[in-house]
Amino acid sequence: MRTISRPCAFGAAIALAFGLTALAQESSAPPSRATAPDGGSVTSDQAFLKEAAEGGLAEVELGQLAVEKSSNEDVKKFAERMVEDHGKVNEDVKQLAAQKGVSLPSEPSAKQKANKERLSKLSGEEFDKAYMSDMLKDHRTDVAAFEQESDSGKDSDIKKFASQALPTLREHLKHAESVTGKIEPASNTPQAEQ
Repeated sequence: MRTISRPCAFGAAIALAFGLTALAQESSAPPSRATAPDGGSVTSDQAFLKEAAEGGLAEVELGQLAVEKSSNEDVKKFAERMVEDHGKVNEDVKQLAAQKGVSLPSEPSAKQKANKERLSKLSGEEFDKAYMSDMLKDHRTDVAAFEQESDSGKDSDIKKFASQALPTLREHLKHAESVTGKIEPASNTPQAEQ
């Protein structure tokens, strides 16, 4: 998934300009609420779902691009896995959002689209390095965001979703580290003097 972060950084990465219906309040003073354009409020749990959806869409699109453009078999396999795994998670996010009355974006953010455009202009080894660098950074951010939601989320269903998705995201991060190490061995692993 792409650029998922918690409440403070949410605004920097993706605007919360989507109409959402307010969820039933669990307490008289719900945490981390922002105002949606329709006058309703957005909880941090709802914002997390929206970020997860947007990031998942971007991961699938970038994975498809990498399958087409990559010159490296390991990168292609990684990208195929991103398309498959994030496609499945995207369906889970849609179902959960429907249950919660949360409207999700139907496409990646403008920032994510610009990143895809940047990558689409690259080719060969240059593309592979840039794509894997993005995947490494994104999955580090994703793991941290999903850990925070699974630890601190207020909505038990969204918290459970985050907890269940974490093992896959951690696996993606390890896979990204491994592939990146293969395509950029000199810059990612210290060489022992012999």
